[in-house]
This record gives sequence, C-alpha cells and structure tokens, in this order.
Amino acid sequence: MTLGTEKNSYDVAVVGLGAMGSAALFHLARRGVRAIGTEQFQLGHDRGSSHGESRAIRLGYFEHPSYVPLVRRAYENWRELEQLTGETVLTVTGILEAGKPDGMLVAGSLEACRLHGLDHELLDPAEVARRFPAIRLPENYSAMFQPQGGFVRPDLASTLHLRLAEEAGAAVLTDTKVLAIEPRGEGVRVVLADRVIEVGSVIVAAGPWIAELVPELKPQLFLNRMVLTWYEPKRPELFGLGALPVFAIEGEDDFLYGFPDFAGLGFKCASHFGSGRLATADDARQDAGPADEARTRRFLERYLPDAAGRLKAMKTCVYTMTPDEDFVIDCLPEDPRIVVASPCSGHGFKFASVIGEIVADLALDGETPHDIGRFRMRRWG
Repeated sequence: MTLGTEKNSYDVAVVGLGAMGSAALFHLARRGVRAIGTEQFQLGHDRGSSHGESRAIRLGYFEHPSYVPLVRRAYENWRELEQLTGETVLTVTGILEAGKPDGMLVAGSLEACRLHGLDHELLDPAEVARRFPAIRLPENYSAMFQPQGGFVRPDLASTLHLRLAEEAGAAVLTDTKVLAIEPRGEGVRVVLADRVIEVGSVIVAAGPWIAELVPELKPQLFLNRMVLTWYEPKRPELFGLGALPVFAIEGEDDFLYGFPDFAGLGFKCASHFGSGRLATADDARQDAGPADEARTRRFLERYLPDAAGRLKAMKTCVYTMTPDEDFVIDCLPEDPRIVVASPCSGHGFKFASVIGEIVADLALDGETPHDIGRFRMRRWG
C-alpha cells in the first residue's frame, strides 16, 4: 500500500494531546508555527494520566528544590491561560503536607521552602486539628502549610490549550495512531495508518505509550496503575472549599493525597504509591474494585475519619515512571529534531503549562532558557 504524503504542510508535529502535548501545541501555535497534533483516542480520554478532576500544585517541592523555578513559571502560565479564556484553571486552597518530621515529605518540602524563601508554616498535630478539623495526625507527626498551594483542573486545562491552539491555526487529528517516527534527510516523517506527514521536528508527548515511539527510553520506564477515589463525607461541611486545603500525608505504609470537594462530586483522594505494574499502556483499564477502595478507606479511617462515608466513584490512571522519578525533557541525542516531552513519574501535571513552553523551544531552537539539566537523557549514560 502506498501512503499519501503531506509535505511541508507543517513545521512541527505533536504526538499525544494529553497534558504536555496540548500545552506544547498551544505554545507552538501562538508563535505562528504551522503545527499539527495527533491523538490516538478521542480528546479527554481516560486511558492515560491527564484526567480525574484535579491535580495538586505547590511551590515548595519535596522531590527536589530545583523544581521550584519551573513551578513558579507554571503558575504564571496557568494564570495567563485563565486571562486568555476567562476560565478558572488554578484554585489556591493552601496545601498541608504531613508526616514524620524527618520523612521525605515534610523534610523535603521544608528544605525547598527555606532554600527559595517560600511562604510556609510549621504546624503541630493540635494546630492542624484546630485549623482543619477533618485531619487527625498522630502526636509524633509534623505538618507544613504552604498558603500558595492548591489545585489545577486537568481536563479543563487541556481542553483550553487545544481550543486556543486550534484558534491560532493548529491542526488536530483524533482517533489517529502514530505508527512510526522516521528521521529522513532534512525532515522527520510521522507515519500514520493512512498517510505520512513530513515536518521539521516532532514532539513526542505520548505518555505511557512513549516507549513505543522512542525505544531508547524503554529500559528506563515502567508503568504504575493508580486509583482515584471519591467519597461522600460523613460531615460534608469539613471537606468543602475554605474548610479543607489540598493535603498530602506520608503515613507508616502509604502516602495519601486529597482535595476539597469543589464541584459537588465528592471528596477526592488517592495513594501516591500505586497498585501494581502494567506491562504495557494498552493494559490500562477502568477496573478499580473493592481492594482499591478498601486501601483508601483504611487510610481515611486513620487520618480523616469523617471522610470515610459512602464511596461515590473510582477511576484508574497511569503513572509513567523513571527510576529516579525525575522527568524526561530533552532532544534525542542522536537526532535533536525529535523532542521527548516528559514521562512525569506521577508529579508532572502542575508543570504542563511550562513544559509545553520548554518543548516548543526545543523543537524550534534546540535549546531553552529554562534549566532542564536534571531532566536530560544523558543522566543514564
């Protein structure tokens, strides 16, 4: 079969239109670049990592202080997206992080806040209970409150990025699987089932499918199945906006995070540690069941007992993990026309607005003013 070829119609192709791909397409289109985005499913699907009502955002970053400048820029870009659309994408609730004082969560966030001069408060369990009566911490725990923390709405954010990208001239193909990415001469061929698109550069933002298109990454990636849960609290007044901040609790054997009920859908919470490995992204299913719910409920009964009412909903998603849990944002060493956009190890959505900017820089210029040294592929040799 001979495939039709679209030559020189586009400068850049973006493969995958979840969090990172939609933001990348927006940043390309707003610069006047002829760009096309492809998505193998329908937009807003629930088989990857970019769905589920809310994602936490915070400045003090326990994973590593070097993330702080990027998340500062992400805040700026989320606010700009709001200005451009009139929609509320980022809501500030504050974020409470709790656990043993020397644990990775509290100690890491405290280090980042002190290093970057970020607003924060250290609270003991009694003060946490006074200010946020839904949360009950053991006496040997400590907590840190960051007033600028909150949540981003992932489904809305991606929709808005794509809407603005199309309004600026970008093309979008859905239900279109990319079969191969082939560097050729002065360009790159993006091979689809029914056509070949020739472009100058490609941004691969395929989430858990990224290793299929960038096999160099395969030895370094694994997929974690994650389950999100929504509950009808026993005391709803303790779990709405203004009563409960976004929170994370590093417990003895699990790490739970959660959000206030801001849309009437229920109190949302999930474990950050996952519930098993997936062999391939195609193995992901909406298959959450009683064992998943029991795990979350056990944690709630210990730390937020008034949350553990009737289960309202569960959803699965996928974390695409690296061994060091840092991102991958880079041009392929063997061909800088192919840009890899962020297997994010479960903490990336908050950065989508700035990662889109960064990978647009890389696709157009081969470099970016943002410091992404921590995320380069050379760290694996």
